[in-house]
Amino acid sequence: MSTATRAKELQSQVRRMVKERRALMLAHNYQRDEIQEIADIGGDSLALAQKAAQTDAEVILFCGVHFMAESAAILSPQKTVLLPMLEAGCPMADMITAEKLREKKAELGPDVPIVTYVNSSAEVKAESDICCTSANAVAVVNSLEADRVFMTPDMNLAKYVQRHTAKKIEWWKGFCPTHHLLRAETIIDLKSKYPEARVVAHPECTPDILDLADHVCSTSGMYAYAKTENARRFIIATESGILYRLRKENPDKEFIIATEEMICPNMKVTTLEDVYDALVDMKEVITVPENIRVKAKQALDRMLAIPRD
Repeated sequence: MSTATRAKELQSQVRRMVKERRALMLAHNYQRDEIQEIADIGGDSLALAQKAAQTDAEVILFCGVHFMAESAAILSPQKTVLLPMLEAGCPMADMITAEKLREKKAELGPDVPIVTYVNSSAEVKAESDICCTSANAVAVVNSLEADRVFMTPDMNLAKYVQRHTAKKIEWWKGFCPTHHLLRAETIIDLKSKYPEARVVAHPECTPDILDLADHVCSTSGMYAYAKTENARRFIIATESGILYRLRKENPDKEFIIATEEMICPNMKVTTLEDVYDALVDMKEVITVPENIRVKAKQALDRMLAIPRD
């Protein structure tokens, strides 16, 4: 049996099991193509968790990394949340712990609000005043009354926000290792080779990359930008998994990944076999202790209460 035939067979088996388990299959934008292809819903982490909470599915199969499944469990405590590969973590989320954040809060004092990127553990969210996404981080910070704000765990997102607010931003020195692989000279070379191309970068990239970008936005923002922008060629500065949907939705446009090195090993560790096994064995179940879940949800709810532009 060829690899392609085996993949198609597994995809059919997964969809059969999704129906049998009364499940909802979610796939993050950075997952393998063959997983995104058969998911009920694709998107970024928080949007997926929100959509799952709005359905009557009994089981949420979250093809992503650990903090994403935690977010689904925070918003849908009555549902069974499965993460196909328990080892699928996030190095950036692991760069801060609840204990370390409590120490930092004691140092900063009560007048400095803690804004935590959703790419974080439930325990860290629970120690935070409010959460943010890469799409709404500026709006979240500007909604706060304080003139001084501490952001965690992504220093690059914090530096991006600093460009768009009069508030003083301080940050935890965390970062996404995958986005840190991209170098400015790589973008400069690509712009020279494709002068008509638009460079689109994620805020998790370093500031020197953002300086070279034509547009900076979240993954969901990239989908919208690609559809509405008149350019025919785009240089994409984020994890390569995003190419699947960009190319599917815009078959007449060309998308070039900024570097082939931008592959998140944690996002790509989950395979179709893992997804199938998770449904068969109902594993790995992700739960959040109630005392942590309630506090983490408060931080998420405060963010969600901020009016959108």
